[in-house]
Amino acid sequence: MTADEFRRMALGLADAVEREHMGHPDFRAPGPNGRIFATIHDSHESGALMLTPDQQGRFLRAAPDAFSPAAGAWGRGGATTVRFAAVDEETVGEAMTLAWQNVMSKPKRRKGS
Repeated sequence: MTADEFRRMALGLADAVEREHMGHPDFRAPGPNGRIFATIHDSHESGALMLTPDQQGRFLRAAPDAFSPAAGAWGRGGATTVRFAAVDEETVGEAMTLAWQNVMSKPKRRKGS
């Protein structure tokens, strides 16, 4: 898989949009929340998906060469790094769909929070 294939998959999810966050591409769910469900790292060799800790564990066990927890609290919360060269589109598609569903199911942010 390449960064361009990852981008195509992310933008293929219903109404997903690409923006930029901290100098690298991110992909957001539609609507006023605009929550990030995936990113491409600066190297374009890996990205991140916003999974739950349980979902993350499943992918870490199934494909430990492709998936790893993001650093620190983000990783403990489920943010998962995916190494593009080590993963196939079907596996990333499943993980990305879960990440998109996760952000779509979160309630709207309240002003000031």
